[in-house]
Amino acid sequence: MKKYFKIFGLVVVAAIFLYTFVFLYQKSQPKVIVYSLLTPSVSDLEKSTVATGKVEPRDEILIKPQISGIIDEVYKEAGQSVHKNEVIAKVKVIPELGTLNSAENRLRLAKVNGAQAETDFSRNQKLFDDQLISREEYEKSQVAVEQARLELQTATDNLEIVKEGITKNSASFSSTLIRSTIDGLILDVPVKAGNSVIMSNTFNDGTTIATVANMNDLIFRGNIDETEVGRIHEGMPVKLTIGALQNFSFEANLEYISPKAVELNGANQFEIKAAVKVPDSVTIRSGYSANAEIVLAREHQVLTVPESTLEFSGDSTFVYVLTDSVPTQQFKRQRIQVGISDGIKIAVKEGLTGIEQLRGLEKK
Repeated sequence: MKKYFKIFGLVVVAAIFLYTFVFLYQKSQPKVIVYSLLTPSVSDLEKSTVATGKVEPRDEILIKPQISGIIDEVYKEAGQSVHKNEVIAKVKVIPELGTLNSAENRLRLAKVNGAQAETDFSRNQKLFDDQLISREEYEKSQVAVEQARLELQTATDNLEIVKEGITKNSASFSSTLIRSTIDGLILDVPVKAGNSVIMSNTFNDGTTIATVANMNDLIFRGNIDETEVGRIHEGMPVKLTIGALQNFSFEANLEYISPKAVELNGANQFEIKAAVKVPDSVTIRSGYSANAEIVLAREHQVLTVPESTLEFSGDSTFVYVLTDSVPTQQFKRQRIQVGISDGIKIAVKEGLTGIEQLRGLEKK
C-alpha cells in the first residue's frame, strides 16, 4: 500500500514540474500583437470652437419713478406684456413736513393778496366808470388782480403737487403713475404695494419699479478663449444650442468681439455677442444657458484619417502603413502632411493616396 502512495506522489510532482516548464516556456515566447486596420476616407471637415454664455435681451430697460413715495398699487406682474406708456404701478406721495408747511403758507398768503387785489380792482373799476381815475391807473389795477389770481392758482397747484404728486389740471401727465417706456415683456417687478421708493438723483440710482425688455431682439453673450479669438471676426455665422431647448438649434450672427480680455478661472477670455434669430413658434426666456459653435475653417471632400492613427515627432507627423499581414502584420512608418482637424478626423494633404491600410489601436 505504501508503494502505491509513493508512486502517486512521484506522478503528482512530475505533473507539477511539467506544467511549470510549459508555463514558463509560453511566457518566454514573444507576444504577437494584432492591430485594427483603418482606411483613409474622403469627407467634409469643419474646425470649430465653442463659446459658453447665455441668451438675453439686447436691452433691459429699468423703469424708475420720477418722484419718491410709497407704492400704492401694482397693476402688472412679471411675464406680462406691456405697451409703451401703459401704467405699471402707482406711487403715493408722502410729503416732507417742511415743504408741506411752506406750500400751505404760500397758499394762505396768495389768498390774502388775491382778496385785497380783487377789492382794489372792483373799487378802481367803479372809479374808472365814473371817469374819476385815468385809464393808466385802471389798467395797473387790472394787471395786479390778474397777477394775484395767477399766484393763487400757482400756490394751489404747488400744494397739490406736494401732497399728491399731481394737480387736477395735469392728471393725465401724473408722475405718480409709473409707465413703461417701451413695448415689451415685463421680466421683473421687484416692488410690492407698500414699499418705499425713491427717485433717481445725484446720490443714488433710484428704485427700480420694473424691468422691461423686447424679447424679439435677443443676443447671445458669452466668452471665448484668447487662443481662438484671433480666428473669428464680426459677421461670422454662429450655431446656437440652448440647454433648456435640447431639440432646437438656432442661427445667430456674430456682431461684437470685445477689444479687452477679462481673466476667468486663470485664463484670458474675450466677450462676444451674437444676434439670435428665433422662430415665432419658440419661446426663449431671458438668461437661458447656451453654447455657441463658431466654424473657424471648413474643407470639402478631402482625404481624412482618424487622429488616433497619427504619431507626432517634433514638427513632423507620421502614420504606420500596412506592408504585409502574413504571418504577422508588418507596418512601415510614413511621413504625411496634415491640415485642419475636427477633433476626431484630420485632413491629409500629402503622403497618402487613400488606398492604404493604416495601423489603428491594438486589439485586446
